[in-house]
Amino acid sequence: MSYKKNNIYKLSALAAITMLSTCSVSAFELDVADMKASIYGYAKLDMIYDVDGYIGPTVTHRLISLDSQEGAEGHANLHAFQSRLGFKTSTPVAGSTLNTTIEGDFYGGGGGQFRLRHAYGEWNGVLAGQTWTNFGGFLGFTPVVDFTAQFGQGNITRQAQLRYTSGGLSIALEDPGNIGSNVDMTNSPSTDDELKNGYPDLTLRYEDRYGAISYGVSTVLREIAYYNSASNSDESILGWGVNFEAASKVTDRFTLRGAFTHGDGLGGYLYGSPSGAGFIDASGSVEGIKGVGGTVGMTISVGTGNVNVAYGIATVDLDDAVGQGAMSSLATDRAESIYLNYIWSPAKRINYGVEAGYHSRRTQSGEEGDAVRLQGMVQYVF
Repeated sequence: MSYKKNNIYKLSALAAITMLSTCSVSAFELDVADMKASIYGYAKLDMIYDVDGYIGPTVTHRLISLDSQEGAEGHANLHAFQSRLGFKTSTPVAGSTLNTTIEGDFYGGGGGQFRLRHAYGEWNGVLAGQTWTNFGGFLGFTPVVDFTAQFGQGNITRQAQLRYTSGGLSIALEDPGNIGSNVDMTNSPSTDDELKNGYPDLTLRYEDRYGAISYGVSTVLREIAYYNSASNSDESILGWGVNFEAASKVTDRFTLRGAFTHGDGLGGYLYGSPSGAGFIDASGSVEGIKGVGGTVGMTISVGTGNVNVAYGIATVDLDDAVGQGAMSSLATDRAESIYLNYIWSPAKRINYGVEAGYHSRRTQSGEEGDAVRLQGMVQYVF
């Protein structure tokens, strides 16, 4: 098993009580010949109260009302959308081990429909299928109760890819039309123009450890393009991004984490980016949208659980896009979140959590809005 994969499973065990991981225990295990198979998952109830306006089943910054807007306040919402089910196999093949995973939850269709999370196989360092993007990682992630993690780090969602891992280094070709998004077509010269994803996104990542500090460095290179029907040609630029993240176990009871992400044409590779990757200027050329973000957090062991304090921010530069008429001045250019929670386990396979979150957004014109969310969870792992 590769160094990267070891890290993913270790960090996933930590994040299982928060939303972003697979479970570390299985309800059913089976040995057939040389193959080992297991079924795992959990049932989870989220209990949410939005002190201000409703901001979705998971925190959605674009739904935060601006200070100039009026609306109903005080919204309760209970749901079990995060509940999930997964299936894993492990089989010796030609001197290596073939591992496969298929997993889903119920956040499809905005909530309530079963959707695919992971579907991949890995053999001899080659991974193929859908799983965590190679650009983001969990080192800068501080556990939170809400399904949405801290904005501002490299995206930690899933997409289709072909990846090769050797030691702490991994390289992948990833789906260009998923989290990265592409060109805003508002200024498209013709209705016959088309978005274009001509090449896979290229991501590289390196993870290692120095003493008590675990760190990761990653980068993405991608084409941002559309087809200009008037000139019968492609308009494109090269988008790029870098991500740095680290975690340090300062003492047995205290851990610090942080991340920094920056790029031009990142789109969704900046987790929580308020905009897409690029836009069309008044002359019909493509321009990238610059983005920058960061996270910081700490975990303190208390009793049978952990107190977590986390902050994240994602910003984009929309001055050119608004100036060129491609976007409205009311478009969001900054999203922030602060979390304080306590997550604990009174018994094996049972996790509880309570959380207070403060979330805000700002538009390119300078208007602001904020929202407070109180949330609790009960999770039963099988």
